[in-house]
Amino acid sequence: MIGARIRQARIAAGMSQDEVVAALVVHGRTLTKAGLSKYERGGSVPKPTMLRGLANVFGVSADFFMEEPEVGVEWLAFRKASGLRKSAQERIKIVAAARAEAFVTLRQALEPKWEQPLAPRPRVRTPEQAETAAEKLRESWRLGTQPIESVTSTIEDAGGIVVEAGDPDTFFHGLSGWAKSSTPVVVVNSAASDDRRRFSLAHELGHLFMEVGECDSKTEETLAHRFAAAFLVPASTAKRELGERRRHLELRELAMLKLKHGLSMQAWVFRAADLGIVDQAHARTLFAEFSSRGWRKEEPVKFEGREQPTRLRQLTVRALAEGLLSVAQAERICPDAMQDCTDARPVVPGSMDARSLIKLPKDERDRLMEQAAALVQGDYDTDGVMETE
Repeated sequence: MIGARIRQARIAAGMSQDEVVAALVVHGRTLTKAGLSKYERGGSVPKPTMLRGLANVFGVSADFFMEEPEVGVEWLAFRKASGLRKSAQERIKIVAAARAEAFVTLRQALEPKWEQPLAPRPRVRTPEQAETAAEKLRESWRLGTQPIESVTSTIEDAGGIVVEAGDPDTFFHGLSGWAKSSTPVVVVNSAASDDRRRFSLAHELGHLFMEVGECDSKTEETLAHRFAAAFLVPASTAKRELGERRRHLELRELAMLKLKHGLSMQAWVFRAADLGIVDQAHARTLFAEFSSRGWRKEEPVKFEGREQPTRLRQLTVRALAEGLLSVAQAERICPDAMQDCTDARPVVPGSMDARSLIKLPKDERDRLMEQAAALVQGDYDTDGVMETE
């Protein structure tokens, strides 16, 4: 167990064995690469002093190596480009599993009566059945047919776990699985735009909430794509927005719909073609137009949503407030948790000189002046005269 936890901590920290050996020297510990490899394989057990050195290098407590993981994650689908190295894939899974473990453990401690709500997982073999599966999940989560403000919050409110991973490259797209066989875990690329992130989240929900049998991977991905589009924009909503049948879609119309629903312009074209609102020939014409304008990778309008996960940070801060975690433990579980504990006070004009104040934009200057006026309002009587004792 200790060897597995050392390896887990190293990969989560994004370090090679050579880098760990070099970092240990800084902390006054000497270890060869072969020795570290032997620890990780379970061939030998580090002494307490070496465990403390490794803990310092990885940024964890020494107790971490003694803790038996209580929450396992069964991964179902991993979407990636061919350029993503196996070491990077493993790191994403380990980081996500650690987040899921922390999430479930904190929820069990803070909400011992919590029960994961059941959601339908129907048998799906056709695109039409994928549409129905998405509608059933929306119905189960009481989403109606209106645009989803935040897919991330929707998943977290339903008891699921959303994890950000990856880096600015686009090799990693999405990962999904089940924690303790009942809690959905969805991992998305932290560098993705909000509309891409929303689609990836919905796509991974498709992998989790459809039973597709023994179909090939290409078919499974096609069904998950259809599920994602239907989850974000149900068929009835798409037809209400576009009409039952169209000969032509206007690009400006697609841009407005992207900003309203958080679904890309190109995904709207796919949606219209899938539902028979436009024919495939017109869809191909629109995609050619996207290519000619250079919009296939970056569309002309940007959707800005609220797709950053917050539930783990909230649970961490709550556990800290209730004395279940120390500050060090809270920072290890969720490194940015302490940002929620800062006493952020509004800046008022009295805290800066006149030269700095006048350099601010007019709107900001007016806002600060209003704050200052509100703060000192109680010092004046009803006639606007300063009260004195």
